[in-house]
Amino acid sequence: MKSKSSPAWSAAQSEEHYGFKRWGSGHIAVDDEGFVKVQPRLDGRGIRVVDVVHEALGMGLKAPLVIRFQDLLRHRVVQLNEVFAKAIKEEGYKGSYRGVFPIKVNQLREVVDEIVAAGKDYNFGLEAGSKPELMIALAMHEGANRLIICNGYKDHDYIRLALLGRKLGKRIIIVVEQLAELDDIIRLSQETGVKPLIGFRAKLQTRGEGKWATSTGDNAKFGLNTAEILFACEKLKAAKLQSCLRLVHFHIGSQVPNIITIKNAVIEATRFYCQLAKMGFPMGYLDVGGGLGIDYDGSRSNFESSMNYSMEEYARDVVFNIREICNACNEPVPDIVSESGRAIVAPHSLLVVEVFERINKRESLGQQHQPKQKHKVVEDLEVMLKNRKLGRLERFHDALQKKEEAFSLFNLGYLDLENRAAAESIYWQICEQIAKEGRKTGYQPEELHDLDTLLADQYVCNFSVFQSLLDHWALKQLFPIAPLHRLNEKPTVNAILVDITCDSDGKISSFIDLQDVKDYIKLHPLNSKPYYLGIFLTGAYQDIMGDLHNLFGRVNEVHVFLEDDEPNGFYIEEALSGSRIADVIEGVQYQQEDLCRRMKAQIDAATRKDQVKPREGVRLLELYESQMLNKTYLNIEPKVGRKKKP
Repeated sequence: MKSKSSPAWSAAQSEEHYGFKRWGSGHIAVDDEGFVKVQPRLDGRGIRVVDVVHEALGMGLKAPLVIRFQDLLRHRVVQLNEVFAKAIKEEGYKGSYRGVFPIKVNQLREVVDEIVAAGKDYNFGLEAGSKPELMIALAMHEGANRLIICNGYKDHDYIRLALLGRKLGKRIIIVVEQLAELDDIIRLSQETGVKPLIGFRAKLQTRGEGKWATSTGDNAKFGLNTAEILFACEKLKAAKLQSCLRLVHFHIGSQVPNIITIKNAVIEATRFYCQLAKMGFPMGYLDVGGGLGIDYDGSRSNFESSMNYSMEEYARDVVFNIREICNACNEPVPDIVSESGRAIVAPHSLLVVEVFERINKRESLGQQHQPKQKHKVVEDLEVMLKNRKLGRLERFHDALQKKEEAFSLFNLGYLDLENRAAAESIYWQICEQIAKEGRKTGYQPEELHDLDTLLADQYVCNFSVFQSLLDHWALKQLFPIAPLHRLNEKPTVNAILVDITCDSDGKISSFIDLQDVKDYIKLHPLNSKPYYLGIFLTGAYQDIMGDLHNLFGRVNEVHVFLEDDEPNGFYIEEALSGSRIADVIEGVQYQQEDLCRRMKAQIDAATRKDQVKPREGVRLLELYESQMLNKTYLNIEPKVGRKKKP
């Protein structure tokens, strides 16, 4: 039902306002009752996210909560393989697509499990960038036709593990990132009697774009320059292992926004490939690395949080340009390998957070706290609040001068606390008044442009940016954010989101917008019921890269599958409980038993001194010990009698 206090507003208007259709790729929609629905397979079947939250609550799992839509994850694997198959057919390409999933993007077992299962019919493989990831890939990899691509720095044991996989019949390609690695690969292959499959990573001169532009060029961390590739060829020939070189690899960044960059890189890398083939190496594979983007803001532009191309266009351009260069060089086309991790896993999960409080600059001084004797500076501000004859800019300057005068008087001891509080409150009321007038006229002088941002409320959410959304803090990555319900009510509150860490950086103050980045988001007024927000497209990197700032650990998690026979069209296949306090403190070298023993000793000592009664001491110890088993996040209780704020 629509709120009686809010103007007429429809779910369709919310769908447009928050951009679900622009960035949701058809998977995210709003139903007529104002609830967000996820449509994992694009077949019309949808799951209300709030229904999942309520079912998780019944299992004892509160927000913050990660929800994984496993059908959507499977859909993305199939979609990527199908668009390449279609492009290969339409372009008359003689090779195959042999994609791999880079485990670093999301190493969680249930994610890799689903990808391996979904990729079975496509011989979709895995990529490892470290020794632990290779150990996962070796065990999870199935079938002799799926690839395992070995990237990253390699010690002797890493190489031995890759050669072990070759002995087991796995198609493992060791990519040479540094020239010195090749000597180790040659020596260990001779030592073990196993012929490796080898790839060279080329340092392209094609300039990358976006946050990861330095993945290419002379100062790139990985890859061989042209001279080093020639040295490497000589080493292989000297060791009589020229038949082992099978792949050329490149990588131009994790989120490439501009298709032109991808085209240029593919052309340059295919030239390397054809030159090596002409030198007599058997080759067979060209690995175009990662870079296939996600349109986080829905603008379909070359802005770093977007992409000016579709998955279909990406596949067509890769296939077309490789074919054109190979045909011009009279060389057979290679099988195409891509390492598209972000594009596969980012859409399948979202983070649900609960807003439990708001911080408002203008409502902190109630009528009961009015100064008993008003200072002239407060009276002057009250006159400004009522007098709207002056222009907005002049009123703003006058109000700012009076606010600064009040601070100066307070510091000199001429203004008491009540009058300072009144001066602050009235100043912000004047600012809000000026901002509202500016919205009506549609014009704001430059000095007033930031008023809406300054006046925005802070919505306090029960989560940690550093644990669950590290890329936003570290890389300024934008993620779509929207309420999960009440979308048939008009959002009227400008807000930024703050987390519960003791850090001023623990906030979200940049939001997606079709034209630019916004400094606040429009949300609904809080009332006595829980208010849930969804942070979408978080399936890539965020699950792994989060830290333990303030010892806030992993959040609760549920895995959801479509099921027509269930009342709400889904079932929770797996529920994972988030970190307990005992878990995180042991990670920083404290032992639960030792801390409890120390607390008991202190309570016993206080009891002996009669500071604490025996029964009270028992209760205090029980409280302390029981908290060890609780989650690290706040246990939010419903606020009885909280009035709906305007």
